[in-house]
Amino acid sequence: MLKEFKNFIMTGNVVEFAVAVIMATAIGGVVNGFVSNIVMPVVGMFTGGVNFADKKVVLSEAVVDAAGKVTQAENAITYGAWIDTIINLLIVGFVMFIIVKAYNKTKAPAEEPAPAGPTELDILKEIRDSLKK
Repeated sequence: MLKEFKNFIMTGNVVEFAVAVIMATAIGGVVNGFVSNIVMPVVGMFTGGVNFADKKVVLSEAVVDAAGKVTQAENAITYGAWIDTIINLLIVGFVMFIIVKAYNKTKAPAEEPAPAGPTELDILKEIRDSLKK
């Protein structure tokens, strides 16, 4: 069973999948940083300084006791974070599209199959016809 597991792990598909997951995680972090630190401030500039990450609909305010300690956290729908996530998704999708498109350009074009030669039946017919002559 250990040998079978070793063969399974060492196949190209599993190793390639592991590399793809690691690369996707790294690209996701880079794109998330790009969206949060570069794209969203520009979007905020065009929307009058709005920071989408702070946008929310408060359902219930936080409860604070006399000592200033929060006894119940604020309950809110943070739709701004959701907008950030959607923009992040669109950018990740675009980046992946560009990567796949570039990868497909590096692949050699598929060779056309060689023209099919005569079948065994055709050869036998030729032999038969030549014997008749």
